[in-house]
Amino acid sequence: MTSPSQLTVAGKTAPAAEGGAAGPGGQPAGLSPRQLMWRRFKRDRTGVISAWIVLFFFAVAVLAPVISSLYGKDPYTTYGLDRPELLDPLTGYPMKPNGGIDGEFWFGIEPKLGRDVLTQLVFGIRTSLLIGLAATVLSTLTGIVIGVVAGYLGGRTDYFLGRLIDLLLSFPQQLFFVAFMPVITALFVSPQKETPTYFRVTALVTVLWLLGWMQLARLLRGQVLSLREREFVEAAKVTGASPWRIVRKELLPNLGTPILVQSTLMLPGFVTTEAALSFLGVGVVEPTPDWGRMFAKGANFYEGDITYMFFPGIAMVIFVVAFNLLGDSVRDAMDPKTTR
Repeated sequence: MTSPSQLTVAGKTAPAAEGGAAGPGGQPAGLSPRQLMWRRFKRDRTGVISAWIVLFFFAVAVLAPVISSLYGKDPYTTYGLDRPELLDPLTGYPMKPNGGIDGEFWFGIEPKLGRDVLTQLVFGIRTSLLIGLAATVLSTLTGIVIGVVAGYLGGRTDYFLGRLIDLLLSFPQQLFFVAFMPVITALFVSPQKETPTYFRVTALVTVLWLLGWMQLARLLRGQVLSLREREFVEAAKVTGASPWRIVRKELLPNLGTPILVQSTLMLPGFVTTEAALSFLGVGVVEPTPDWGRMFAKGANFYEGDITYMFFPGIAMVIFVVAFNLLGDSVRDAMDPKTTR
């Protein structure tokens, strides 16, 4: 009897098909689904390049203090005010061309205050990725729980959770983000006091989480509704397996593809939303470095110094495009029947 990974013709064993590997004694042996996925992903040059770019951004975020220490500057010091020769006394723009880029300030300095652009960008990436990653983890976990519960239990539970998802999806999210952030801060912080940075970050994560899990939950609900009627689930029920064991052993392993793909698409969306909120003044504010706050400052300076907005803009575009391409590559690797 031949295995799926080998074919015997006229008494000779033909080379194994895709997924085959030489086993002991030179005999072909099948690869696991995870190994097959990894092999397909490595063949996708776009996906591999995107993965390296994404890892680079995360490395920059994690190593931001180390980069600042080696570079010898920080994102808070107003170098232009401490050294008047760096800024034009009339306009406040850098004296040197291209935003003050030179051997000392690699990405130039900020107009008016003269803060270092490179360290602002590095720590801004750190802030935005921290908020986006926290919101992604919470939204993914919430979407998994609600989607699986609704799909597996069905009945009234499915109806109630389905209407809850529909209700939350009906909110205009961008408008709700802008309107809800001041409400949260006003509920817990006195108007006479300045809102602490940690509270703003917590409020941002909370708002993004509350309105970010519904798409995944709806997707998983549909997947579970289909899977719960399959033979392997029915067989598990016949053997007396508990619902928790069925969900953990039979359903969740078959939901890995939509969960992973949706999460990779969710993170860049949260990062850009957080940047938009900071740009509008309801997210992270001065003096905390942030991608969106750099865009907001750059919008005031672009006529006299477009360089300040150039670096955060290019970095944001590269990050979002790389993460979206990575999500597509992961989806194709896990499900080769899909086409872009």
